[in-house]
Amino acid sequence: MLFNSFTFLIFLPIVFLLYWFVFQKNLKMQNAFLLLSSYVFYGWWDWRFLGLIIASSAVDYWCGIKMGTVTPSGPVTSTIGTSHLDDRRGLIHHGTPLDKISPDGRNELPITSTTGEVSPSGQVSPSNRKLYLSISLVFNLGLLAFFKYFNFFIDSAADLIETLGFQAHISTLNLILPVGISFYTFQTLSYSIDVYRGNLKPTQDPIAFFTFVAFFPQLVAGPIERASNLLPQFFRKREFQYQQGSDGMKLILWGLFKKMVIADNCALVVNPIFANYQTASGLELIMGAILFAFQIYGDFSGYSDIAIGVAKLFGFELMTNFRTPYFSRDIAEFWRRWHISLSTWFRDYVYIPLGGSRVSKAKAIRNIFIVFLVSGFWHGANWTFVFWGAIHAALFIPIFLVGKNRAHLHEGEQLIPSLKEVFQIILTFSLVCVAWVFFRSDTVGEAWGYLNGMVSNSLLPENYLWFGYDLRIALILFLILEWIGRYESNWMVRLQHKWFRYPAYVFTAFLIVFWGVFTEAKEFIYFQF
Repeated sequence: MLFNSFTFLIFLPIVFLLYWFVFQKNLKMQNAFLLLSSYVFYGWWDWRFLGLIIASSAVDYWCGIKMGTVTPSGPVTSTIGTSHLDDRRGLIHHGTPLDKISPDGRNELPITSTTGEVSPSGQVSPSNRKLYLSISLVFNLGLLAFFKYFNFFIDSAADLIETLGFQAHISTLNLILPVGISFYTFQTLSYSIDVYRGNLKPTQDPIAFFTFVAFFPQLVAGPIERASNLLPQFFRKREFQYQQGSDGMKLILWGLFKKMVIADNCALVVNPIFANYQTASGLELIMGAILFAFQIYGDFSGYSDIAIGVAKLFGFELMTNFRTPYFSRDIAEFWRRWHISLSTWFRDYVYIPLGGSRVSKAKAIRNIFIVFLVSGFWHGANWTFVFWGAIHAALFIPIFLVGKNRAHLHEGEQLIPSLKEVFQIILTFSLVCVAWVFFRSDTVGEAWGYLNGMVSNSLLPENYLWFGYDLRIALILFLILEWIGRYESNWMVRLQHKWFRYPAYVFTAFLIVFWGVFTEAKEFIYFQF
């Protein structure tokens, strides 16, 4: 079920009305109804994959209980959730400075978890805790590896064997990638890891936990929520708040604009260019790369905005996933603003456990490369994603070596950037666009061919006005509004007076109808990941 479909337009009001008017007085019934609605939402693509998400939830729920017995001395605290509390104040895009994080990944300011009851029995031995964590890791990552990477490893092994001069007769399987498996796998693993670390109390309420894993607004494309932030919200009484609902509707409206006006219309230009890059002019290839940057940002951040907005309608707060990343002044800042839920996940569960930056320079560089390569590989079973991650690692490491990776963390709001900042923004955006070519291409060879064509083909196409005026106007408007709202959840938050607010809402809705509502609903790019 797509957010930008008429089916969801019917589904959402029905779920909303039943949730608030039928089940409002019973928290457990609210959670159960959300769980049922989430399974209907997910099963709309293919009901057969419901078994996977239910199995993943059951395994981690059971492992959490087995790992979560504590000593009677006091409550377990949740520390990783501190960053997400900061996020609700709009600070997550700064990230937690690495020198403020302990080696085990915990922030220094703990908060008490409220995720349910705790087993009253004695402490579990470390070996048993590791056993149950291993079960969770092997089961979840095993499912992910099988459905997402099995054919990739088989094909890569066959290519290697043939390169060595032997014939390879290896068969692959006709596997369908379950929608959202990369997202909900990482989300549920955050629970198991945090319980193992002692950062989070396990819950003994299966309905609340299963709903946490399957929560439909962010189930299939994030944000990748931490258990320490989202799970406690299923145990709190929820009452509809007008301001929260209003903020949610603004995010939904702006997310639909990003997806249907920006992303889908950019795709109409981008797809033919990448499909026929051999015959395109240099200018067309450059514009294709730039427009794909806007396409993937509008598509993915649009989904995140809608997801966060829908969650607000049901009384939940999700973490911010994007903070105007194309206004970043270096790659380090870009990764504090792009797909924040994934980058912070890798920071806390991969980078810091490897030693982070509290080790020698050589090992820190190794850790950075591992994180970026794994991040690239997370996106898909293709060497193009590995190259994409390696490019970002190569761009990040020089900044790290000169100690500038934490620049631009805490700066006051300014309307007009300096010339230096304009140059830095353009340079960073250009480097990001080069990396996006690998992300968008089907093979590494095609990506190199595309980049070569950008500098070797004739600069101007025969019809240099192929890039439509309507899309140009939409992109200019989009950039202006993004700049205005770069320190807020979106630009609409700045509209205080009703004489400005309501015309802006109507105008945005008009643009969505005019440019996108009557076109065929297009899937979000990150559904394939």
